Amino acid sequence: MSSVKVLLTRVDPDVPVPTYAELGDAGADLVTTTDVVLAPGRRALVGTGIALALPEGYAGFVHPRSGLAARMGLGVVNAPGTVDAGYRGEVKVCLINHDHHADVSLRRGDRIAQLVVQRVEHAIFDEVDELPESRRGAGGYGSTGGHEALRAPVDSGAERRTEV
Repeated sequence: MSSVKVLLTRVDPDVPVPTYAELGDAGADLVTTTDVVLAPGRRALVGTGIALALPEGYAGFVHPRSGLAARMGLGVVNAPGTVDAGYRGEVKVCLINHDHHADVSLRRGDRIAQLVVQRVEHAIFDEVDELPESRRGAGGYGSTGGHEALRAPVDSGAERRTEV
């Protein structure tokens, strides 16, 4: 496993630096600096108490924590959120409560998301008159299948969605 050094400052000196729960985990845990209660369908922007200086050629991606998503319906609105190498402010997470009935209560110091640091390429966009052929072609959302509902015949009474 390779490593990259990421400079970090604590905007809130009492929060822990991000840590990996297990050796080999992809995401380091981020915590909230505030208590927050999210009613069903509501969202909130919460601080993590840290600021980063990612090296050029890297970005941080903020992902939801799978256990919180499964047990409480807690997600990250813009998952994954992107932390660019040039950003130096506090890393914040826009959380959302996807549960239809119950509030999500978070306390200061609760783990709320994961930060995955990855190498990224900078694309050079080359405009052409026509793109080369591919096996998939212009097939969009749902075109590769995998869900029975997408294969239901139109006349079966099942709603058939056309996605572009």
